[in-house]
Amino acid sequence: IVDEYLKTNTEHVWAVGDAVEVKNPIVGGQWAVPLAGPANRQGRMAADNIYGKNRKFKGTYAAAVVRSFDLIAAAVGMNEKMLRAQRLPYNVVHVHPGSHAGYYPGAKSINLKVLFNPEDGKIYGAQAVGEDGVEKRIDVISTAMQGGLTAEDLAELELCYAPPVGSAKDPVNIAGMAAQNIMDGFVKQIQWDQLEDAQNDPDTVILDVRNPGEVTAGELVNGALQIPLPELRDRLGEVPTDKKIVVSCASGQRAYYACRILQQTPGLEGKVFNLSGAFKTFKTTPTFLSRS
Repeated sequence: IVDEYLKTNTEHVWAVGDAVEVKNPIVGGQWAVPLAGPANRQGRMAADNIYGKNRKFKGTYAAAVVRSFDLIAAAVGMNEKMLRAQRLPYNVVHVHPGSHAGYYPGAKSINLKVLFNPEDGKIYGAQAVGEDGVEKRIDVISTAMQGGLTAEDLAELELCYAPPVGSAKDPVNIAGMAAQNIMDGFVKQIQWDQLEDAQNDPDTVILDVRNPGEVTAGELVNGALQIPLPELRDRLGEVPTDKKIVVSCASGQRAYYACRILQQTPGLEGKVFNLSGAFKTFKTTPTFLSRS
Protein backbone atom coordinates (compact mmCIF):
# COMPACT_ATOMS: atom_id res chain seq x y z
CA ILE A 1 0.00 0.00 0.00
CA VAL A 2 1.34 3.42 -0.96
CA ASP A 3 0.22 6.96 -0.26
CA GLU A 4 -0.86 9.51 -2.86
CA TYR A 5 2.81 10.19 -3.63
CA LEU A 6 3.44 6.46 -4.28
CA LYS A 7 5.60 6.28 -1.17
CA THR A 8 5.59 3.25 1.13
CA ASN A 9 5.71 3.37 4.92
CA THR A 10 9.44 2.68 4.70
CA GLU A 11 11.62 5.75 4.49
CA HIS A 12 13.09 6.44 1.05
CA VAL A 13 11.11 3.61 -0.61
CA TRP A 14 8.55 4.17 -3.35
CA ALA A 15 6.56 1.45 -5.15
CA VAL A 16 4.60 1.28 -8.39
CA GLY A 17 2.87 -1.08 -10.80
CA ASP A 18 1.56 -4.56 -10.04
CA ALA A 19 3.11 -4.47 -6.56
CA VAL A 20 0.83 -1.77 -5.17
CA GLU A 21 -2.76 -0.97 -4.35
CA VAL A 22 -3.80 2.50 -5.44
CA LYS A 23 -6.73 4.83 -4.94
CA ASN A 24 -10.05 3.89 -6.52
CA PRO A 25 -11.24 7.32 -7.71
CA ILE A 26 -14.70 6.02 -8.63
CA VAL A 27 -16.08 4.85 -5.27
CA GLY A 28 -13.15 5.46 -2.92
CA GLY A 29 -10.93 2.98 -1.13
CA GLN A 30 -7.99 1.09 -2.59
CA TRP A 31 -7.75 -1.47 -5.38
CA ALA A 32 -5.07 -3.39 -7.25
CA VAL A 33 -5.01 -2.72 -11.01
CA PRO A 34 -2.20 -4.67 -12.74
CA LEU A 35 -2.08 -2.77 -16.02
CA ALA A 36 0.93 -1.49 -17.95
CA GLY A 37 -0.49 1.99 -18.62
CA PRO A 38 -0.99 3.00 -14.98
CA ALA A 39 2.29 1.31 -14.03
CA ASN A 40 4.25 3.41 -16.52
CA ARG A 41 2.64 6.64 -15.36
CA GLN A 42 3.26 5.69 -11.74
CA GLY A 43 6.92 5.03 -12.55
CA ARG A 44 7.35 8.50 -14.01
CA MET A 45 5.51 10.08 -11.08
CA ALA A 46 7.53 8.17 -8.48
CA ALA A 47 10.74 9.31 -10.17
CA ASP A 48 9.50 12.91 -10.11
CA ASN A 49 8.67 12.60 -6.41
CA ILE A 50 12.05 11.10 -5.60
CA TYR A 51 13.46 14.19 -7.27
CA GLY A 52 11.26 16.32 -5.01
CA LYS A 53 8.30 17.30 -7.22
CA ASN A 54 5.59 16.00 -4.84
CA ARG A 55 3.16 14.98 -7.59
CA LYS A 56 -0.04 13.29 -6.39
CA PHE A 57 -1.29 10.12 -8.06
CA LYS A 58 -5.05 10.54 -8.50
CA GLY A 59 -5.85 6.85 -8.83
CA THR A 60 -6.59 4.38 -11.59
CA TYR A 61 -9.82 3.95 -13.57
CA ALA A 62 -8.74 0.53 -14.88
CA ALA A 63 -9.30 1.10 -18.60
CA ALA A 64 -8.34 -2.13 -20.37
CA VAL A 65 -8.75 -3.89 -23.70
CA VAL A 66 -8.11 -7.37 -25.08
CA ARG A 67 -8.37 -8.83 -28.57
CA SER A 68 -9.18 -12.44 -29.45
CA PHE A 69 -9.04 -13.07 -33.20
CA ASP A 70 -11.62 -10.65 -34.69
CA LEU A 71 -13.33 -9.84 -31.38
CA ILE A 72 -12.35 -6.92 -29.15
CA ALA A 73 -13.46 -6.50 -25.53
CA ALA A 74 -12.78 -3.36 -23.49
CA ALA A 75 -13.80 -2.07 -20.08
CA VAL A 76 -13.30 0.78 -17.67
CA GLY A 77 -14.17 1.24 -14.02
CA MET A 78 -16.44 -0.98 -11.95
CA ASN A 79 -18.49 -3.93 -13.13
CA GLU A 80 -21.74 -5.28 -11.68
CA LYS A 81 -20.01 -7.86 -9.50
CA MET A 82 -17.90 -5.15 -7.85
CA LEU A 83 -20.88 -2.87 -7.29
CA ARG A 84 -22.95 -5.66 -5.78
CA ALA A 85 -20.09 -6.63 -3.47
CA GLN A 86 -20.02 -3.06 -2.16
CA ARG A 87 -23.84 -2.90 -2.05
CA LEU A 88 -23.90 0.26 -4.11
CA PRO A 89 -27.11 1.32 -5.88
CA TYR A 90 -26.71 1.29 -9.65
CA ASN A 91 -28.58 1.14 -12.92
CA VAL A 92 -27.53 -0.34 -16.24
CA VAL A 93 -28.14 0.39 -19.91
CA HIS A 94 -27.34 -2.00 -22.76
CA VAL A 95 -27.19 -0.65 -26.31
CA HIS A 96 -26.18 -2.29 -29.58
CA PRO A 97 -25.39 0.41 -32.16
CA GLY A 98 -23.12 0.08 -35.17
CA SER A 99 -19.47 1.06 -35.21
CA HIS A 100 -20.29 3.58 -37.94
CA ALA A 101 -23.24 4.63 -40.10
CA GLY A 102 -25.21 1.57 -41.14
CA TYR A 103 -25.60 2.64 -44.76
CA TYR A 104 -21.81 2.73 -45.20
CA PRO A 105 -20.30 -0.72 -45.86
CA GLY A 106 -18.51 -2.57 -43.11
CA ALA A 107 -20.38 -1.43 -40.00
CA LYS A 108 -20.11 -3.85 -37.07
CA SER A 109 -22.34 -4.09 -34.03
CA ILE A 110 -20.98 -2.84 -30.70
CA ASN A 111 -22.47 -4.32 -27.54
CA LEU A 112 -22.07 -1.52 -25.00
CA LYS A 113 -23.02 -1.59 -21.32
CA VAL A 114 -22.83 1.43 -19.01
CA LEU A 115 -23.34 1.36 -15.23
CA PHE A 116 -24.29 4.50 -13.33
CA ASN A 117 -25.71 5.83 -10.09
CA PRO A 118 -29.52 6.05 -10.43
CA GLU A 119 -29.68 9.22 -8.32
CA ASP A 120 -26.99 11.52 -9.69
CA GLY A 121 -25.89 9.75 -12.88
CA LYS A 122 -22.29 9.22 -11.75
CA ILE A 123 -20.68 6.77 -14.15
CA TYR A 124 -19.38 3.68 -12.36
CA GLY A 125 -18.01 1.87 -15.39
CA ALA A 126 -18.62 0.50 -18.86
CA GLN A 127 -17.90 -2.62 -20.88
CA ALA A 128 -18.06 -3.19 -24.63
CA VAL A 129 -17.56 -6.06 -27.06
CA GLY A 130 -17.42 -6.00 -30.86
CA GLU A 131 -15.24 -6.20 -33.93
CA ASP A 132 -14.61 -2.50 -34.57
CA GLY A 133 -14.60 0.79 -32.68
CA VAL A 134 -14.89 -0.82 -29.24
CA GLU A 135 -11.81 0.64 -27.54
CA LYS A 136 -12.62 4.11 -28.95
CA ARG A 137 -15.93 4.19 -27.08
CA ILE A 138 -14.45 2.93 -23.83
CA ASP A 139 -11.67 5.53 -24.11
CA VAL A 140 -14.32 8.25 -24.45
CA ILE A 141 -16.23 6.99 -21.41
CA SER A 142 -13.00 6.68 -19.42
CA THR A 143 -12.18 10.30 -20.23
CA ALA A 144 -15.71 11.35 -19.28
CA MET A 145 -15.38 9.58 -15.93
CA GLN A 146 -12.06 11.28 -15.21
CA GLY A 147 -13.62 14.63 -16.09
CA GLY A 148 -16.54 14.11 -13.70
CA LEU A 149 -19.21 13.86 -16.41
CA THR A 150 -22.41 11.93 -15.71
CA ALA A 151 -24.20 9.27 -17.72
CA GLU A 152 -26.62 11.95 -18.91
CA ASP A 153 -23.70 14.09 -20.11
CA LEU A 154 -22.69 11.30 -22.50
CA ALA A 155 -25.75 12.16 -24.59
CA GLU A 156 -24.31 15.59 -25.38
CA LEU A 157 -20.69 14.72 -26.11
CA GLU A 158 -19.50 16.11 -29.44
CA LEU A 159 -17.50 13.40 -31.17
CA CYS A 160 -16.02 13.01 -34.65
CA TYR A 161 -18.49 11.90 -37.30
CA ALA A 162 -18.17 10.77 -40.88
CA PRO A 163 -20.04 7.75 -42.27
CA PRO A 164 -16.91 5.55 -42.61
CA VAL A 165 -15.87 6.03 -38.97
CA GLY A 166 -18.91 6.96 -36.89
CA SER A 167 -22.57 7.89 -36.68
CA ALA A 168 -24.36 11.19 -36.15
CA LYS A 169 -25.44 9.66 -32.84
CA ASP A 170 -22.31 7.92 -31.63
CA PRO A 171 -22.71 4.72 -29.57
CA VAL A 172 -21.58 6.72 -26.54
CA ASN A 173 -24.32 9.31 -27.24
CA ILE A 174 -26.90 6.55 -27.57
CA ALA A 175 -25.88 5.02 -24.23
CA GLY A 176 -26.17 8.47 -22.65
CA MET A 177 -29.61 9.01 -24.17
CA ALA A 178 -30.77 5.64 -22.84
CA ALA A 179 -29.53 6.57 -19.37
CA GLN A 180 -31.16 9.98 -19.69
CA ASN A 181 -34.52 8.39 -20.53
CA ILE A 182 -34.32 6.28 -17.39
CA MET A 183 -33.26 9.13 -15.11
CA ASP A 184 -35.97 11.39 -16.54
CA GLY A 185 -38.56 8.73 -15.72
CA PHE A 186 -39.57 8.22 -19.36
CA VAL A 187 -39.21 4.45 -19.08
CA LYS A 188 -38.69 1.75 -16.48
CA GLN A 189 -36.68 -1.34 -17.30
CA ILE A 190 -35.76 -4.83 -16.21
CA GLN A 191 -32.49 -6.66 -16.88
CA TRP A 192 -31.92 -9.93 -18.73
CA ASP A 193 -31.47 -11.88 -15.48
CA GLN A 194 -34.95 -10.82 -14.36
CA LEU A 195 -36.63 -12.08 -17.51
CA GLU A 196 -37.07 -15.68 -16.35
CA ASP A 197 -38.84 -14.53 -13.19
CA ALA A 198 -41.06 -12.28 -15.31
CA GLN A 199 -41.87 -15.19 -17.60
CA ASN A 200 -42.89 -17.36 -14.64
CA ASP A 201 -45.00 -14.61 -13.07
CA PRO A 202 -48.70 -15.11 -13.93
CA ASP A 203 -49.23 -11.38 -13.50
CA THR A 204 -46.64 -10.45 -16.15
CA VAL A 205 -46.91 -10.54 -19.95
CA ILE A 206 -43.88 -10.46 -22.25
CA LEU A 207 -44.59 -8.35 -25.35
CA ASP A 208 -42.32 -8.86 -28.38
CA VAL A 209 -42.64 -5.99 -30.89
CA ARG A 210 -40.22 -7.35 -33.50
CA ASN A 211 -41.48 -7.94 -37.02
CA PRO A 212 -42.58 -11.51 -37.88
CA GLY A 213 -39.50 -12.17 -40.01
CA GLU A 214 -37.22 -11.35 -37.09
CA VAL A 215 -38.88 -13.70 -34.64
CA THR A 216 -37.65 -16.71 -36.62
CA ALA A 217 -34.13 -15.73 -35.63
CA GLY A 218 -34.87 -16.83 -32.08
CA GLU A 219 -37.73 -16.79 -29.63
CA LEU A 220 -37.44 -14.34 -26.75
CA VAL A 221 -39.53 -16.51 -24.44
CA ASN A 222 -42.09 -19.19 -25.11
CA GLY A 223 -45.59 -17.79 -25.18
CA ALA A 224 -44.63 -14.14 -25.64
CA LEU A 225 -47.35 -11.89 -27.01
CA GLN A 226 -46.15 -10.82 -30.46
CA ILE A 227 -47.40 -7.53 -31.85
CA PRO A 228 -45.09 -5.73 -34.33
CA LEU A 229 -44.53 -2.10 -33.38
CA PRO A 230 -46.22 -0.69 -36.54
CA GLU A 231 -49.40 -2.56 -35.56
CA LEU A 232 -49.35 -1.77 -31.84
CA ARG A 233 -51.66 1.26 -31.82
CA ASP A 234 -54.30 -0.66 -33.76
CA ARG A 235 -54.01 -3.72 -31.51
CA LEU A 236 -53.87 -2.15 -28.06
CA GLY A 237 -56.96 -4.12 -27.13
CA GLU A 238 -54.86 -7.30 -27.17
CA VAL A 239 -52.58 -6.00 -24.41
CA PRO A 240 -54.02 -6.83 -20.96
CA THR A 241 -54.26 -3.84 -18.65
CA ASP A 242 -54.45 -5.89 -15.45
CA LYS A 243 -50.90 -7.23 -15.75
CA LYS A 244 -47.33 -5.95 -15.83
CA ILE A 245 -45.99 -5.66 -19.40
CA VAL A 246 -42.33 -6.33 -20.24
CA VAL A 247 -41.53 -5.14 -23.77
CA SER A 248 -38.69 -6.32 -26.00
CA CYS A 249 -37.55 -5.99 -29.61
CA ALA A 250 -34.19 -6.67 -31.27
CA SER A 251 -32.00 -4.07 -29.54
CA GLY A 252 -34.27 -1.94 -27.34
CA GLN A 253 -35.14 1.07 -29.51
CA ARG A 254 -38.52 -0.11 -30.78
CA ALA A 255 -39.35 -1.52 -27.37
CA TYR A 256 -38.78 1.96 -25.95
CA TYR A 257 -41.22 3.42 -28.47
CA ALA A 258 -43.72 0.71 -27.57
CA CYS A 259 -43.30 1.47 -23.87
CA ARG A 260 -44.07 5.13 -24.49
CA ILE A 261 -47.23 4.17 -26.38
CA LEU A 262 -48.37 1.72 -23.71
CA GLN A 263 -47.67 4.14 -20.85
CA GLN A 264 -50.38 6.40 -22.28
CA THR A 265 -52.90 3.57 -22.37
CA PRO A 266 -55.49 3.77 -19.57
CA GLY A 267 -54.86 1.05 -17.02
CA LEU A 268 -51.19 0.52 -17.89
CA GLU A 269 -49.72 3.51 -16.08
CA GLY A 270 -46.69 2.34 -14.09
CA LYS A 271 -46.99 -1.24 -15.34
CA VAL A 272 -44.77 -1.09 -18.44
CA PHE A 273 -41.09 -2.10 -18.48
CA ASN A 274 -38.45 -2.19 -21.21
CA LEU A 275 -36.11 -5.20 -21.35
CA SER A 276 -32.69 -3.50 -21.30
CA GLY A 277 -30.78 -4.34 -24.47
CA ALA A 278 -33.68 -6.52 -25.63
CA PHE A 279 -33.07 -9.69 -27.64
CA LYS A 280 -29.49 -8.79 -28.65
CA THR A 281 -28.51 -8.71 -24.98
CA PHE A 282 -30.60 -11.71 -23.96
CA LYS A 283 -29.24 -14.00 -26.69
CA THR A 284 -25.69 -13.66 -25.32
CA THR A 285 -26.64 -14.72 -21.78
CA PRO A 286 -26.20 -18.13 -20.13
CA THR A 287 -30.00 -18.43 -19.88
CA PHE A 288 -30.42 -18.30 -23.66
CA LEU A 289 -27.27 -20.18 -24.61
CA SER A 290 -28.21 -23.11 -22.36
CA ARG A 291 -31.18 -23.77 -24.65
CA SER A 292 -28.95 -24.81 -27.53
